[in-house]
This record gives sequence, structure tokens and C-alpha cells, in this order.
Amino acid sequence: MVPDLQGFQASITEGIPDTLPPARPLDDSVPHAPKRKDILSPAEKKLALRNALRYFDPRHHAVLAPEFAQELKDYGRIYMYRFRPTYPMHARPIDHYPAKCRQAAAIMLMIQNNLDPAVAQHPHELITYGGNGAVFQNWAQYRITMKYLAEMTDEQTLVMYSGHPLGLFPSHKDAPRVVVTNGMVIPNYSSPDDWERMNALGVSQYGQMTAGSYMYIGPQGIVHGTTITVLSASRMLKEPGAKGKLFVTAGLGGMSGAQPKAGNIAGVVTICAEVNPAAAHKRHAQGWVDELITDVDACIDTALAWRKRGEAHSIAYVGNVVDLWERLAARNIHVDLGSDQTSLHNPWAGGYYPVGLGYEESNALMVKDPAAFKQRVEESLRRQVKAINALADAGMYFFDYGNAFLLESKRAGAEIAGKNGEEFRYPSYVEDIMGPMCFDHGFGPFRWVCTSGDPKDLATSDRLAGDVLEAMLKDAPPEIHQQIADNLHWIRSAQENKLVVGSQARILYADAEGRIRIAEAFNKAIKSGTIGAPIVLGRDHHDVSGTDSPYRETSNIRDGSRFTADMAVQNFAGDAFRGATWISLHNGGGVGWGEVINGGFGMVLDGSADSDRRLRSMLHWDVNNGIARRAWARNPNAQWSIREAMKREPRLHVTLANEAEDGLIEKALR
Repeated sequence: MVPDLQGFQASITEGIPDTLPPARPLDDSVPHAPKRKDILSPAEKKLALRNALRYFDPRHHAVLAPEFAQELKDYGRIYMYRFRPTYPMHARPIDHYPAKCRQAAAIMLMIQNNLDPAVAQHPHELITYGGNGAVFQNWAQYRITMKYLAEMTDEQTLVMYSGHPLGLFPSHKDAPRVVVTNGMVIPNYSSPDDWERMNALGVSQYGQMTAGSYMYIGPQGIVHGTTITVLSASRMLKEPGAKGKLFVTAGLGGMSGAQPKAGNIAGVVTICAEVNPAAAHKRHAQGWVDELITDVDACIDTALAWRKRGEAHSIAYVGNVVDLWERLAARNIHVDLGSDQTSLHNPWAGGYYPVGLGYEESNALMVKDPAAFKQRVEESLRRQVKAINALADAGMYFFDYGNAFLLESKRAGAEIAGKNGEEFRYPSYVEDIMGPMCFDHGFGPFRWVCTSGDPKDLATSDRLAGDVLEAMLKDAPPEIHQQIADNLHWIRSAQENKLVVGSQARILYADAEGRIRIAEAFNKAIKSGTIGAPIVLGRDHHDVSGTDSPYRETSNIRDGSRFTADMAVQNFAGDAFRGATWISLHNGGGVGWGEVINGGFGMVLDGSADSDRRLRSMLHWDVNNGIARRAWARNPNAQWSIREAMKREPRLHVTLANEAEDGLIEKALR
């Protein structure tokens, strides 16, 4: 018996304790979310308190009411710290979870991985990444959800409203075990302040993409996407290739922490600015960045020395990104590749820190004087863009990495407007790189988690996935040969790159055929015992079909439909009745609340024929839904890909776009 396994299981099945646990002081051993601004009216504060107390028996209200009121005053939210479990928070082997249903046990594992302090950005505030990407709003919701999952049978479905477990409802074996929605508010109430207000009231939350849908696997999830992006961007330079190239960017917090590791794998020299020393030191301790430097000139000089050697190396500049860009411009340093991955989807509440203020000073100002903080942020963005423009004019290839950098810079009045009718001076990485090269062909961030927690199972899954890609590469058409080759190299190198943080998980970019063949190989291995426990399949929502995001995932949709969200909603619904174990639909993602709708899924493979049936049906739809939409938008690579898909699957019939001649249209409109 694992030490205290019985105590852990008893705590899960207990839910909300009948006897109040002792109050818990703030634990300074982990990073905490910044204080949120005081946005509620006096009447709304009463409502927030009333909403929080409804989770508890009235006999406890006299103790909890003043405590929760103090949390609301001190932090701008009611997190219910008293109810944070005392057991260590991390993904355990699936057999350690008390459950009547293996699918439910797998979901519990995934929830705990999202809240693991080694994985999560602000674990005690239940925030996984991005400054506000929450799994739950408070610890009562966590406790009730885990209790429901322990009780669930395979003929029930748990309904989750923005972190709140609405309840277990009767369903059937083919239904999803959990249906998650986050932030699904009425469209006219989707401004950042609306989120602040509703989150403070305890009635809605920002689930980001994989945070609120229990599918985050640590920064590895974006390491691969960043590696592919940097490799592809380097191939677009006047002198193609990554070796000896300098890549400058920012952000080492949650998702952004993957950038230096990806830069090393791609072969470039990376400087990544990070204003929060704790985040920089965390990534260095994890081995995701090679060294930390606090002096900007020493940082630049070190990078130039590594570039001269032609060797990959990553440096965290512990300071403000504006200082870095301005110093590079002042010294006329040639930068090959530039980007930014600060959390600009959340610019006024800790996602971006203004130049000239320290980290703690900024955190204080954003609460004390939000208007002044906003003014400082906008001034910083204008200065950052000015320096970037100077370097771009000298030959740097700069791209927006999907964090709303271009959008917020434009709103701040920076010189970011494009030429010849283009909206922005610089492309989103999806427009130039991931859209045409990957998404239009159906390649996206397929991922899996070995629920045994055994590294040997992960190594076996790596080998099986590599074998599938190797076989596919032999007959791959030229349109997708490079994509398969890049991913084959990635998976064969995965073990040596030491990418695991938290659960035993892996990611690679694959198309529908690749995902299905890899999943079939896993299911066969589970059945035979070659892999010792079920595997959870999933993906980042940042994918072919799952997300409608006009400034990121669908930024290369040019038929006027990029502000519509039919694709993401259809994806969510279609996955539900094609076999997903759980599904999620969110307002908000990497580019901000109100800027995107995204849908996700999780699927448990258990070695059964039922899993084979589900994976073929659902994975085929999950990819081809997006390819079909992109083909209808007249994207050439998607048109080729959907025709190939229809050849392979005779039951697939997709409406194809007919092209109209430019001259004919111009003549008709004279």
C-alpha cells in the first residue's frame, strides 16, 4: 500500500468536510496570483459573499463569512484557502484514485496534474497558466468535483459551469463523462471588466484553453509548437536555417516558459526576457533555460558570443522586455527572429509589466491605480514597438506569437499598422507559418498522458508513435513530407530532451491519419499489456478545428468568417456524440476573454474494441471539421487536404468552393 493512500482516497470521497478544517495562512513557497482590482459595488460584494457561502452548511457561515470577506478584500477573489487539501497535489497512477469508473479516475488524474505546483503558475489560486487560466474558481468546487468523479458510474455525466460542478446527471455509456463550459457569457457582456466582475462574484471563470479543460501537460505542450514555429520561421529567412540565428522574445511564466527550450531544440540562440525573477529562476531550475543574466548588455554580449560559435543556447534576461528591445536597437544588433509571448491577453492584470517599474511596484499599481497602470502599459507597448520596428527595418523577421501583442499594441496607439490595406505591420505566426503549413493540412498538437505514471510506458508510447510516423514518411506526398519528418525527429529525440513536467505526457503534431494510427497502436499495446494502464488522448485547443480566434488560430481565414465561431462550437458538439470522454467549450484563450471561442476534448483509451470505435470516429471528425472550414475559405493547402480525406473515406462529402476570376468580379462592380 502506498503511504497514506487510504487517507488520500478518504479525502477525495469526503468532498466538503463535515468539520471545518483549520484556517490556512498564505503559503509563500509557491507563486501567487496578483491581487485583482476592486471592481465590485458594495451590493455586489454582499452577493459575492452570499454566493461563496452557498457551498457550506449554514452552521459554518459565522466562521466563514468574515474569512471570505477578508479574502475578497485582500485578493479581489474568494479562493477558500482553508479548504485547500493537505495532501500533495500531483498526478497519481490511475489505480490510486477512488472511482467506480476508469474514465472518471483518468479525469481526476488530469485535474490534479493541472494543479501540480511543478506545472501550475499559481496553484493555490487554482490557476494553471496565463495569469488567469483557471481550473476552478475556489477549493470548494475542486472538492465537490473530485467527490462526484469518485461516485460517478459510466451512465452518468458531470456538468461543469465555469468551475462549478452543477451535478451528476443520468446519461449513457456513449455520452461524455464530463461536459465543461467556461466563460460562456452573453456576447455583449464579454469585456475584460465583465470577466473581472463575474469572476469576483464567483459565477464565471476564464478557462484559457487547456487549463479549464484538464488537458495541460506543462510547458512541453508548447515546446513542440514553438520548435516547429521557430524552425519554419528560420526557413523563411534570406539565409534559411536555424544554426547561428538569434531569436529574441519575452515571457517565462506558463506557456511562454517553453520558448528557450524550443529554441535550443531548433538550434537558435535565444534571449527571452522575464520581469518576474521567480518565474525565471523556476525555468532555470527545471532546465528549460540555460542561464540567467540581469545586465542587459552582458545578456546581449553573451548571446552574440554563442551566435558566433554557431551553437544553440538560451538566456533569460531577468528584466523588462522593453529595456532589452531598446538596447538591441540602440546597439544596432542584427536580430534574425523576433516575437513576444507575454500574457497580453490579460494586459491590465499581470499579463504585461510596464518598463520603469519593478515587478512588485507594478503589482501594487495595478490595484491601487488601474488607470495609471494602464497608461504605463500602453506607453511601454509603444516604446517596444518602436524598437522592434527599427530592428525589423534592418532585416529582422518579427511575428506575433498569438498572445494579442499586435492587437494590444494597436489599441495602445503604437506604430503597428500594416501597408497596402493589411491590418498589422507584422503577421501572426498562424498567417505565415502554422496556418498554411500545419493547420490547413490537418497537423496540430496531438497529445497523450500515460495514466500509469510509469516513464517506461511513456517511452513505449514514444517508440510506437515514432514507428507510425516512420511508416507514413515512406509514402508521404511532398505536400506533407516535411511536417511528418519534423515530427518524427521530434518524437525520436523526446526522451533526451527531458520534456516531462508533471504527468508522463507527450505531444507531437499529427494529421488525422497520423492521430488515428498512433491511437490505434496505443490501444493495441494497452490490450496486450505492453503499456500497463489506459492512455488519455487530447490536444491543445490551439489546433485545426478546436478554436475560432481571428487574431491567432483562424487569422489565415480570409473569406470574412474569421469572427464567427461555428467551427469551435460544432467541434465541441461533434466530439460529444462521436466518443469523447470529456468535452469543453470556452470563451477566451491565449488571446483574451471575448476574443476567441475554443473547444477541447479528452479521450480515455483502455485497450477495448469500444476505444477503437470511438477513436476512429472522433479523431477523424476532430481534424477534418477544421480542414473543411479552411477549404471553404479557399485556403489552397486545405483544399488539397480535404480532397485527399474524401478519397480515403467514402462517407465524407464536403462542400467545395468554386473560384471566381478577379477580373470578372472587378468588372461586375464597376
